[in-house]
Amino acid sequence: MKFYKHLYIGDNVTNPAKIKRKLKFHAGTMVYVIAIAKGDDQLEIYHSAYLKQKYFRYHPPVIVGIASDYDEAVDIVVKITQECLDATGDCRLKEYLKQRGKV
Repeated sequence: MKFYKHLYIGDNVTNPAKIKRKLKFHAGTMVYVIAIAKGDDQLEIYHSAYLKQKYFRYHPPVIVGIASDYDEAVDIVVKITQECLDATGDCRLKEYLKQRGKV
């Protein structure tokens, strides 16, 4: 797994370092992750069990956020979108996150 430099963590997530370690080694954990989409979409929300598939071992997503449940993941996406809108005036989230990650 690849993690974003300025990782967004949900309010209800306890011990994010342990969760990151479990995600890296494809161990079982019950969280949702927000990842940069490979295609034309901006961001995708995955349950961590979905990332245990063999495909993701060879094509790891860039994880920009970790949430304890789906609603919290949606809240993080809204937060990222609002930050992008305030900073750039548009909603090109991929470009915003890449630019912010270089800082």
